Amino acid sequence: MLELLHFLKKHQSEMLTSLEQLVKAESPSHSRELVNKSSDLVEQLFAQHLNIRAEKILQAQVGHHLKLTYGSGVEQILVLAHLDTVWDEGRLPFRVEGNRAYGPGILDMKGGIIQALWAVKALKELRVKLNKRIVFLITSDEEIGSLTSRPYIEAEARKSKVVLVAEPAEAITGALKTGRKGVGMFVVKAQGVATHAGNNHAQGVSAIEELAHQILKLHSLTDYEKGTTLNVGVIKGGTRSNVVAAEAEAEVDVRVATMAEGKRLEQAIMSLEPKLKGSSLLVTGEMNRPPLERTADIGALYEMARGISASLGFELGEASVGGGSDGNFTAALGIPTLDGLGCVGDGAHAEYEHIEIDKLGERSALFANLLVKLA
Repeated sequence: MLELLHFLKKHQSEMLTSLEQLVKAESPSHSRELVNKSSDLVEQLFAQHLNIRAEKILQAQVGHHLKLTYGSGVEQILVLAHLDTVWDEGRLPFRVEGNRAYGPGILDMKGGIIQALWAVKALKELRVKLNKRIVFLITSDEEIGSLTSRPYIEAEARKSKVVLVAEPAEAITGALKTGRKGVGMFVVKAQGVATHAGNNHAQGVSAIEELAHQILKLHSLTDYEKGTTLNVGVIKGGTRSNVVAAEAEAEVDVRVATMAEGKRLEQAIMSLEPKLKGSSLLVTGEMNRPPLERTADIGALYEMARGISASLGFELGEASVGGGSDGNFTAALGIPTLDGLGCVGDGAHAEYEHIEIDKLGERSALFANLLVKLA
């Protein structure tokens, strides 16, 4: 264990150099061209450090996904990561201030890709033999719902004994994630009747008023005790202030802690009924990600990781968080899944997104030793 830690601590500055390269190769989800350029760099890094080639999973609408295989065991361990970020090109600069490195996607989750890569590099350089193959699946559309990558994630998970997710650890604490909420995305569209707001107000039916009723209904479904939240985050509607609005719509974010709650909320949202006479509703969407519920197998994985961290000289907690990841899909299939194995830092999706540089080596060593235990 300590030999791997010493190796990775010794090469921490090289890890940061690789990470700087990857962060500067910006990859906003909606820019297929930029994501593919960043993907090319990932291929180069894996070829340079592990001497393996990528299998490209070609995509027409989003960036390509990458599958990279190390070793040749009969059984496999799946390492999940995503390359896309929420940041438009040029929005944030890469910079280092003291022990912190900042940049677009550095925490979520390019740092995790580099840590996982160097974990396997340490095993390779120290000639640690594994009896399972390690499959990296690095996708391009996680931040926009994993709509094209989900089938590949689930297919690889079904072949795997365990899934390790290189998403960032819980902010600040560095805890692993043994629970995640499920995520739903819905759109509620209201249709009314447009009229002149001064001359014919009584003949109009306001889609905005109808939508206001629906927003209050939706928000009333929030139940903090159950871990259920509904948030109308975007509203659109109307044309001019002197026209009764004929159309309005709301985008709804749903978070649930259990499968059962997800089914209940989906049914409640899809069965919304209009309040105003003459109005109508069209509701679309679904529970996009099932919850990652802590199971005995997930608990056992966490305990294994906690024992490793103690041997490496640091404490490791566990947490259940509101954000979803691709690990939600694999856990829902019943595959033991451990999340939050990426970088320690804070500010995912925020302008102060950063990692703690001095944790790169030890977290990579945790990953490497976990692979040894599992393979």
